Formats: sequence, C-alpha cells, structure tokens
Amino acid sequence: MDFAEQALNLFGEDDDDDNQNYRNDDAEEEVEEDAEEPQENHQNQAHQSSSSGASSSGASSSASSSGGGGGSSSGSSGSSSSNRSRSSSDEEPQEEDHDGGEVRSYDNNHNNHSRVDDDSDNYYNNDGRVDFGDEEEEEEDVRDLFGSDNEDYGKTTAISPYPVPVLPLVRNNNNNARGGFGRGRWQNNRGPGLLPRPPGPYPQRPFNQRFFSAPRDERFVSELKLNSKSEETLARKCIAFQEPCELACYSRAEGGEVFFDDRSLRLFKRLISQDVGFDLNEGFDTFTPKKDLGSEGFGDLLDCIRSKNIALQNMHFVTYRNNLNKILATAYIRHEPWEMGVHKRNGVVYLDVHKLPERPQSEKERRSCYWGYCFESLATEDPTRGDGDPIHHVDANVEYCSVIKTKLGAHRILMGAEMDCCDSTDDGRRFYIELKTSRELDYHTEERFEREKLLKFWIQSFLAGVPFIVIGFRDDAGRLVRTERLRTKDITQRIKMKNYWQGGVCLAFADEVLCWLYGTVKENEDYILQFTPPFTRLELLQADSCPDAITDHVQQL
Repeated sequence: MDFAEQALNLFGEDDDDDNQNYRNDDAEEEVEEDAEEPQENHQNQAHQSSSSGASSSGASSSASSSGGGGGSSSGSSGSSSSNRSRSSSDEEPQEEDHDGGEVRSYDNNHNNHSRVDDDSDNYYNNDGRVDFGDEEEEEEDVRDLFGSDNEDYGKTTAISPYPVPVLPLVRNNNNNARGGFGRGRWQNNRGPGLLPRPPGPYPQRPFNQRFFSAPRDERFVSELKLNSKSEETLARKCIAFQEPCELACYSRAEGGEVFFDDRSLRLFKRLISQDVGFDLNEGFDTFTPKKDLGSEGFGDLLDCIRSKNIALQNMHFVTYRNNLNKILATAYIRHEPWEMGVHKRNGVVYLDVHKLPERPQSEKERRSCYWGYCFESLATEDPTRGDGDPIHHVDANVEYCSVIKTKLGAHRILMGAEMDCCDSTDDGRRFYIELKTSRELDYHTEERFEREKLLKFWIQSFLAGVPFIVIGFRDDAGRLVRTERLRTKDITQRIKMKNYWQGGVCLAFADEVLCWLYGTVKENEDYILQFTPPFTRLELLQADSCPDAITDHVQQL
C-alpha cells in the first residue's frame, strides 16, 4: 500500500464513524458543562477543529501520525476503541486495520496508554477527553510584542534598575607567578586578588623533593633512574640464577692474620633453644668491635683467588656479597644510602666495598650491635668454653669467608661471603647457616620486619646458597626470648601471601643495574657507584684512583 492509499484509509469510512462518535461525546460534554462559560468556548473551538479535520481528506500524513491530525481518529474515539478492545481482545491484528494503519499499544489489561500530542500540547486521557489548557498561551504568543496593544513592553525603562553582575577573579593554579595565586600581585591583568597579601617578610618556599633537581657533581658520568622500570615490568622478567658453587675459602684469626683454610669456621649448636632467657649483655665489657679494613679486606679475597688459581678470564664481576646485597635490596628499600668502588681491569669489573661515614654510636646502639655477636657465640660450639661458663672475649674480627661462583642472568660473578657457622647432614654433607637477631615482634613491628628485615635475610642467604636462617628474638633489655629456624626457600612463599616483595623483582632489578654498569664503565678507569638522597637514581661518578689491592692483584696475575 502506498502513502496515498494509506492517507485515504486514515480518513475513510471508519474515521467518519469515529468523528460521529466524537460529535456525540462533545454534545454530551456541552450539556454537562453548560454552566461554565469559559469551558464551553473551548469545547466549541475543539468541535470546529475536529469537524474541519474530518471533512478535509487532503490533510498531511505527518499531522495524523504525530497527534495533531490523529485526534480525529484516535483521541475522538477513545471510549469506543477502549470498548472494542475489551470485547475483542483476541483480534488485535483486525483492530489495526480498523484504525487505518495506526498501531496502538496495549498494557496487560488491554487499555490504551495516555498519549501526548507534542505539536499542539493537547493531552489525551484514557476517557477520550481533550485538555486545551495551553490555548491561551498560544493566543498570547500571536500578539505583537512591539505593537501598541502590548502595554507591558511600553512600560519597560530604558535603563535597567538591576546592577551589572561582576564575576570573581579566576585563579590560575597552573601559572604560579610571583606573589602566588592572586595574592598581592594582579594575575593575568584581571585586577587584585580575592585576599590581601599578608605583611612580610616572605620566606623562600622550599622546593618539593620530588621535583628538586640538585646540581650535578662535576664527576658525573652516567645515571640509572629507578622509575624507568616499574615493579610490574620487572616481575614479568624471568632472570636465571645459577646455584652457587664454592671454590675456595679463607679464615681471619685473632690478631688479623689470614689463612686460606676453614679454621675459623664454627659449628652450629643444635640445642640453642635451651638457652632461651640468656642475657645477651654478658661479655660486653670485653668485646672487641670490628675494624674497618677498607680495601685491605678486599685484598684478602683477591689473594685467596690467586692462591687457588681461580681463572678470571670468563668472569664479569668480582665482589663481596655485601655489594650485591645493596643492589638487590634497592629494588624495594629506597631510603638507605650506599656507595661502592667500580674498577674495570682486563674485562673484569671489581666492586670494592665503601663504608659511609656514620655518626658516633650511643651506649644503647653499641649494646644492640653486640647482642648480635653474642648470639653468634651462644649459638655455636666453643671448645674453649665449658657448659655454664660465661661468654667472654668476643672478637668481631674473627671470621670465615667462602669464595663462591655463580651467575645472575648473563653475568658471571665471583664473590666472597662471610659465613657464621655450618652444620652437616647425616651423610656428612656440610651446609651453612646464617645467624640473626631481632627484637621480639608485636602487632606494630611485624609488617616492617617482613617488609625489610626478611628481605635482607633472604637476599643474603639466597645469593650464597645458604639453606637455613636461625633468628634469635630478644627483648629491649637484651634477653633472649625465643629462637626460630627459617628455610630460605620458604621465606618467599611466606611473603607472597602478603605481596610485600618478590624475589624475582630483586633479581631482575640487579640484572638491569649490572647490564648498565658493565656497558658504561671503560677499561682501566675508576668510578664510584652511589645511591644517595633524593633516592631516585643510581649515579656513576668518576673516581680519582684505584685501590692498591686491585692494582697489585692485576700485576700479579
């Protein structure tokens, strides 16, 4: 069916019946509302518009579909169509044909929904009646606003009695000029600020440490920014770490004499748990603190390497384990400064230990440091001390060092690692044990212990292949409260549940640092690698000279 036939059906015989019903309904409404003269005028106007719409079959299809012309077909026969819907609810397709192609929506009770005529603002109710409430407003809109009949417009004054609104100044937070945010100085030529500037003097504002750019050292060579690789990026890298292999060892006895054997290696006392309650202050008066040997200690490691004829042609780094501990821990601990010497000779990078200057320790700090050495003496067998004898003459300079070969990523590393004690299996195989002390944990200190201390314990033991860690927990007075033995490989599983740190991230970070370091340093040149405030980057600085221990070692190779 084309649009012309559809228009004829819309205004066909069925619509004439609807118009007749509409006239009858209007007649009844005139009888009921005869007493209201204004309402009668509106009904007469509606009767004229509906009769004219029914007689003119050339009306536009848009008016009939939108509601303006549809009032003659749907709105006028609201009551009759509702009756037909109740009686013949099963014949909805036939109802669409009687309505001239117009589709009506029915609810669950088969009643017509109220429809709104958007063009004429007439509201069609469920009872079929029409509301012409907005007709007076349409007549007012037709009036000429500038004509003589508009008295309201003629009374309008030439000058408005209302003041012109003044908007407040816009504060530009992205343009921090002198004077700051509209105080005292005019911002963008908009006038003075909202608040007066307080009386001076005006102190200089400190720079934010995050954006503070300190002047670079004149010795600066290169840097590695720590924010260049996120933890998620490092976690996706899988860095291989070769199982450490012991190649040699040496011992430092009382008096500082060095022997290339294991005479200073102590045996672990398995019944250490029976010493709970021991006072770790015992023997503090006769304690010999550790001396700072500087590069001389690194020279002892190099002497051991030469005495055992360990080849260095395929090695990339020679270092103490302490330097690797610092690099791996920096992946998460960003508030502890450190530095080390970097010297490249014959393709091998030697990392020398540098001790930063420290403030003098108090009595309590020196006692806390001694408690660790005292626990090492208590947890090891001493053939010179009998059962029940007090601990005396603890010497921190007596040590045993193992020379270990390993591989981190593509970097072959030869390192020296101090070992606290050892134990043996039933078949006689020897393994090392790390001894540590810590303050007894509570609700407030447990998280920091697992975030930082356990991280350091794991790095130190993992790099050297130490399978067990024995921790002695003490109180604030230095009395041993309890002991706990940890398996090194179980620490990462314990921390993984809390997501404090990941061992793989530490290895990936160390691989990034070693790659950058080995590719930056030049042959026969000396550098200093440092990590200092504001702790956002690793800096490589030019050094003045090379330690004599490294120079003598290279000459004797």
